[in-house]
Amino acid sequence: MNMLAKFLKYLQVERNYSVQTIRAYGDDLRQFFAYCNVDPNSNELNTISHRTVRAWLSSLLNSKQTARTVNRKLSSLRSFYRYLLKNKVVSVNPLTRVVAPKTAKKLPSFLTKDEATNVIDSVVYPDGFAGIRDLLVIELFYYTGIRVSELANLRVDGISLSAQTVKVLGKGNKERIVPIHPELSALLSTYIEQRNELVPLNQIPNLIVTNGGNKPYPQMLYRIVRKYLSLVTPLEKKSPHVLRHTFATHLLNEGADISAIKELLGHSNLATTQIYTHTGVDKLKKAYNQAHPRA
Repeated sequence: MNMLAKFLKYLQVERNYSVQTIRAYGDDLRQFFAYCNVDPNSNELNTISHRTVRAWLSSLLNSKQTARTVNRKLSSLRSFYRYLLKNKVVSVNPLTRVVAPKTAKKLPSFLTKDEATNVIDSVVYPDGFAGIRDLLVIELFYYTGIRVSELANLRVDGISLSAQTVKVLGKGNKERIVPIHPELSALLSTYIEQRNELVPLNQIPNLIVTNGGNKPYPQMLYRIVRKYLSLVTPLEKKSPHVLRHTFATHLLNEGADISAIKELLGHSNLATTQIYTHTGVDKLKKAYNQAHPRA
């Protein structure tokens, strides 16, 4: 087994990374080794220098890859070399002399309150199971702020209608409990009844299922969200993450504590959550204009 395969196994077994994350790491690293024309085994890994890494980064930027994408690939390589050093496969880390490209801070896209209200209350959803399922997908993203992978893996037995909570399995297999809105609780009750008629729980434990009763997949959830957001917002980006951003932004604007939002989103670092504080600027301006004697 070569070192790349061992590293990816380490991410799976010891770090509990998701299948999607491990695949991204593997793709990034294989791209790098293809560029270097190096077989990822212990005999050749010591031959890679910081100049090689810098040249690879330059080639990525020259091919119109965004700085954010390049930094993600660089992060994969840094993690790999930390693993190699820890296991004494290499004696020098070439990444210590490599500086990441600067990225412009991109503020998250989110729906206005009116747009969020419209996508839930005004949009006409199809009759039957598919319509209820699609509305539930939209409401789950907006009322809980969960990620695509978390919704795809959400189980029926993780829903407590009596306690009005959902149990979410997040990154690194960390569980968190998220409260749900009474409106969402009512929809869940209706949906689960229809869902269980379509496919028994002992066959498919997932809450969200396809029209044919199969497990959901990320692209299906993206399509559902894109379809309905297109009816209410001119935003260029119309993805589930926009609804996650909307959830956090609206909570913050209504006075929720940022530490509580961090826990609800499943962030491990408060700095990740603080990007949403940008949305409070309009609120601060309004307060200033209303209260300042010279405003």
